Amino acid sequence: MVVESDDALRDRIVAVLSDAGYEVSTDYREGMKAVLAFDPDAVVLGADPPQFDCCDLLSEIKGSEHTRNIRVVMLSPGGSAERTRGLDLGADDVVSLPFDSHELLSRVRSQLRNKAIADEFRERLRLAEENRNATQQVVTAVNEERRTLRVGGLATVAVLVVAGLVFFFFYRRTQEQNTRVYAAITRLQTGVLTPQLMERSRRALEDGERGQSLASAPQKLQLQKKSEDLRSQIASGKTENASSLQSQLAAVDSRLQKLESEGKVAQTIIESYEPSVCLIHVVLAFREHTTGLRLDYVGMTSSGEPTTDEHNNPLLSFTGNGPEVHLDVFGTGFLASVSGQILTNHHVAEPWWQNDDLKEMLDQGLEPVIAEMTAYFPGVPHGIAIDTEKISSAADVAVVKGNVSALGIKQIALADGHRSAVSGGPVVLLGYPTALDAILARAGAETLQSIATASKGDPKQVMEELARRNLIRPTTTQGHIGDVLPDKIVYDAQTTSGGSGGPLFNNEGKVIGINFAMVREFGGSNFAIPVTYGKSLLKP
Repeated sequence: MVVESDDALRDRIVAVLSDAGYEVSTDYREGMKAVLAFDPDAVVLGADPPQFDCCDLLSEIKGSEHTRNIRVVMLSPGGSAERTRGLDLGADDVVSLPFDSHELLSRVRSQLRNKAIADEFRERLRLAEENRNATQQVVTAVNEERRTLRVGGLATVAVLVVAGLVFFFFYRRTQEQNTRVYAAITRLQTGVLTPQLMERSRRALEDGERGQSLASAPQKLQLQKKSEDLRSQIASGKTENASSLQSQLAAVDSRLQKLESEGKVAQTIIESYEPSVCLIHVVLAFREHTTGLRLDYVGMTSSGEPTTDEHNNPLLSFTGNGPEVHLDVFGTGFLASVSGQILTNHHVAEPWWQNDDLKEMLDQGLEPVIAEMTAYFPGVPHGIAIDTEKISSAADVAVVKGNVSALGIKQIALADGHRSAVSGGPVVLLGYPTALDAILARAGAETLQSIATASKGDPKQVMEELARRNLIRPTTTQGHIGDVLPDKIVYDAQTTSGGSGGPLFNNEGKVIGINFAMVREFGGSNFAIPVTYGKSLLKP
C-alpha cells in the first residue's frame, strides 16, 4: 500500500512497485479500515517534516495486534536527522527523498524477506505448541508396537502414527498444500470421492481464476486507462503542461510495451516447453528398521475400509493383513536431456532428505522407502516409471530418469553463463503448485466424480485417469528477479508446495534456475537453485 499525498510522487512510487510485479493499492482514505481491508505486506509511507503527519497512521499500524507485523518503509525529505526520527517513530526503514527506484525496491524486498522469516517463526512456534503432546504420543505408539513385535503378539497402533509422520514429514519443508493433498488421497483410498474434496477443488479453481485475474489484468488495464486519459488531456489543448503530459504518456506507453513483450515471451515458453514439464508422483512406504517388516493396515472391512478402534481410528501394525500404508508426495520436474534425464529437487526425489523431525521418527525404528516414482507429462496418456540417477552433494538438486524415447518430448534448453540471470529481469515459472488439488479443480465436479468411479479410489489409478483424459498440465506464473546470489536466485513469480523442481526461464526462453523453496503467504521472495548445479549432474 502506498500512502503519499503528492500525486506525482505517489504515481512514481506505484509505477516502480507495479513494474516489479507487486500488487499495489493507493486507497487509504479510510485509514486503518483501508489497511485492514487490503492487508498489505508492506506500506510505503510518505512523511512531511517537521509535522510528520503520517505518524498517526504509523502508530495505529504498529499499535494494533492485527497489523503490527506489516512492514512500514517511510519516505522522508532531509538527511540523517529526519531518517532517525522516522525510525524512532516506529518505521521499519526510512528512505530519503528524492529516492532511487532500485534502492526503494531493494529496501522493500529486504523488509518483505524479514517479514516472511518472522511470520515463519511465529507459525512454527504455534505449530510446535499444538503438536508437542502429539509428538510424544507418536513416539510412545511406535515404541509400543516394537515391544509387541518382540514378544510375538499382534497389536495395533492408532492412526496417530500416520498423523505424526505426515506432520513431521512436511513441517520442515513447509509443505502445507501437500499435507492437504495427502488428506484428499486418504479419502480416495476409501473408494469414495467425497463432497468435501469436490468443494475444496471448486474453491481452488475459483481462487486460481481470481488470482490469475489479479495478477495480470489490473496492471495492464490501469496503464491503458492512464494512457487514454493522458491522450485526452493532450488532445484537449487546455493544459499548460503539455510537455510534462507527453513525458508521462511516453513512460506509460513504454511500460505497456514492456508488459506486452513479457507476455509474448511467456506465451512462446508455454508453447515450446509446457509438454516437457512433468508432475512427479512419489509413493512412500514405511518399514521397521531392524526387521524390515512393512507398516500395514491391520485389516479391511467388507466395504473396503480399514478396520478401526473404538475411537474410529484406523488400526496399523507391522504384522497386519491389510494393504500397505502409503504416503503420496508430489513435485515438479522437467526433461533436460534426450536420454530421459529429468531435473528436479533432492527433496522431491528423496522426500525425507534434511528432515530432522522425520529423522527423530527414524530413530524410533521407522524407515521410509520409495515404493514407486512416476512422471506424468502433458499429452502423454500414461505415467512413466522413473528412478533416481544422481543427487547433488552441493545443492537441493537431483536427476531422475525414465524411458521417454518414443514419446517425442522436447528437452528444455538450459542457460549458459552467469549473465543469463540478471537482477530485475523478467522470469517465467512452470510447475504444479498445489499438485493434485489444482489438477482436480480444473477437471470440474462432473469429471471429478467420473474419475473417482473409474479409479475406485486408488491413488495410482487417479493419476492414470487424469493422464488418460489429458488433464495434467503445468501452471504458469510470471515475475522478476530480485537478486542473484552464488547459490540461489530470488524472484517473485508466485508458487507454492508442489511447484518444487519447476524450471525458471529468463526472457530468452532458457532455464536459469530450478525452483526449490517459497515463502509462506507469498511476499516476493521465492528461491531457485542456479541451473549450473543441475547441468553438472547431467554430465556422464
